[in-house]
Amino acid sequence: MNELRDILVIGGGINGVGIARDAVGRGLSVTLVEADDLASHTSSASTKLIHGGLRYLEYYEFRLVREALQERERLLHIAPHIIWPLIFVLPQGPQSRAGWKLRAGLWLYDHLAPRQSLPASRALRFSQHPAGKILQEGVRHGFSYSDCWVEDSRLVVLNALDARERGAEIRLHTSLKKAVVVDGLWHAEIESTNGQRETLRARSLVNATGPWVGDVLGQALNLHTHKSVRKVKGSHIIVPRLYDEDFAFILQNPDGRIIFVIPYEGSFSLIGTTDIPYDGDPARLEISPEETAYLCASASRYLRKAVTPADVVRSYSGVRPLYDDHAANASAVTRDYVLDLEQGPGAPVLSVFGGKITTYRRLAEHALQLLEPLLGKAASASWTATAPLPGGDLPGADFTAFYQQLIAQYPGLPAPLLHRYGRAYGTRVARFLTGVQQPADLGEDLGGGLYEAELRYLVEQEWARSPEDVLWRRSKLALHIPAGAEQRLRQILEKFVSSD
Repeated sequence: MNELRDILVIGGGINGVGIARDAVGRGLSVTLVEADDLASHTSSASTKLIHGGLRYLEYYEFRLVREALQERERLLHIAPHIIWPLIFVLPQGPQSRAGWKLRAGLWLYDHLAPRQSLPASRALRFSQHPAGKILQEGVRHGFSYSDCWVEDSRLVVLNALDARERGAEIRLHTSLKKAVVVDGLWHAEIESTNGQRETLRARSLVNATGPWVGDVLGQALNLHTHKSVRKVKGSHIIVPRLYDEDFAFILQNPDGRIIFVIPYEGSFSLIGTTDIPYDGDPARLEISPEETAYLCASASRYLRKAVTPADVVRSYSGVRPLYDDHAANASAVTRDYVLDLEQGPGAPVLSVFGGKITTYRRLAEHALQLLEPLLGKAASASWTATAPLPGGDLPGADFTAFYQQLIAQYPGLPAPLLHRYGRAYGTRVARFLTGVQQPADLGEDLGGGLYEAELRYLVEQEWARSPEDVLWRRSKLALHIPAGAEQRLRQILEKFVSSD
């Protein structure tokens, strides 16, 4: 029989890896299993923001917004390579919320939690602001405020990487088939994609499977709860860059919803998101023509440069597993999380309902507060609020200074390549750049700035196994790699994976 674990986590999205990292750092033994790759579903399909959720104030979600604003500051300091400030411009059009309401909401947003790193909101006259040349002429006034950008799937990978380096076992491409309680312990039957089955024993089980949380409870654990997930589909489109400035827009639609237009990957703009009830398979998603048309029309309502479906170069969709609070429409469903702890048939199981990427770290702390008293062993105190994620130990959390250091240290490498490396890997970039003096030292150029040295690192350190793992979840190089290059990438990947 396998070694006994304190916690078996099911699910390799942001909540699952966050709980695994927190738990193993407290001295608990942890195994995490994920049926696919890390961040395969919801956690890589976000709008990629660490934000308080300005619009949640309309639904009186003050606790959630305050917690998210606190986490915004913490995450910015523990992962300054993959998280950075972003200014948002909020135009006030004829169909927008009233000016007093926007001003009041922004004042609350500025003051619900202490701000250390980000500037306060302010009123704008577009005749005196660069946005005036981007927005349609009839839009003359608005506001600006600050939130943060995050490389969402890398946030998941770095939490998993830190968990593994602290002693957690991370088992990808491995699914839970069923789990039963025997003599007060969970006996979980798991199966890898190669068909190998084994049984793990654990004192407790965490169900962090997002849209599948109800399926795991009912089918794998044979348990039932009155809590449920409300599946809401959110889609985004990627178009050629719409303007040169570095700020983003938050745009108000006549239906009361908002969308974001965000500079993305240098040459592109990201537009999203939709909010549509969804009852299908969360693993099989694609944007609908109606969603594409909605996002294009929403952006075109404000921007001088019209956006059409023909402009879309890529799109992605995800299912938000929101806690079902029985709100009348999808946009009003709470983004807060609910943790459901049950003793089950003699051993604890904690299920995660809802949540948002910004509050994953606090969710993990709350999960451990509930679980620890039931594990029969003392664990250390909460620790993740100040411990940098892998690569995030930049002096003074100053990415600009770190980037300048990289340029001085590797003068033979192109500055844009070093910038991407610094953003993706932070201080860990030395693990594949040591001794490198020129691009030829990185091995074969696979296109789009992807070299063999980085690819080998992703296989050996970050569980990359497929082109999609590399091009979409460990990076966004799919937007930059030349057509036809994927086949060669696949060949090199197979060689690296077989020798790993």
